[in-house]
Amino acid sequence: MEATVFYTFMGINVIRKGWAEKAKFHPPGLMGAIPGMTAIATWMMKSKIGKAQVPTIPDLLEMAMLEGVKFVACKMTVDMMGLKQDDFIEGVTIQAAEDFLKHAKDCKVLLYT
Repeated sequence: MEATVFYTFMGINVIRKGWAEKAKFHPPGLMGAIPGMTAIATWMMKSKIGKAQVPTIPDLLEMAMLEGVKFVACKMTVDMMGLKQDDFIEGVTIQAAEDFLKHAKDCKVLLYT
């Protein structure tokens, strides 16, 4: 059985080089539509993360890779956004959904974003 696989189409920026550090918290619903709320929510979450001594997103990505998590970017999203393999952090593979599903059925854990 394969290790955990993280398949991303909506959260693709997290696995792009230099983008994990720029991740923002977008409040759900009406709160997210208020101008400036994303910046405030991101500042508040980073503060809470720091106080709770939770690892940063780049640190979490590194820990996941060390534990054998495979990061797979959705080929259709990559093509649509005009991205290339070089745009992603080391270890990311790009696969069409059809190819991905062939090995996903044997994974222990599967996460989509």
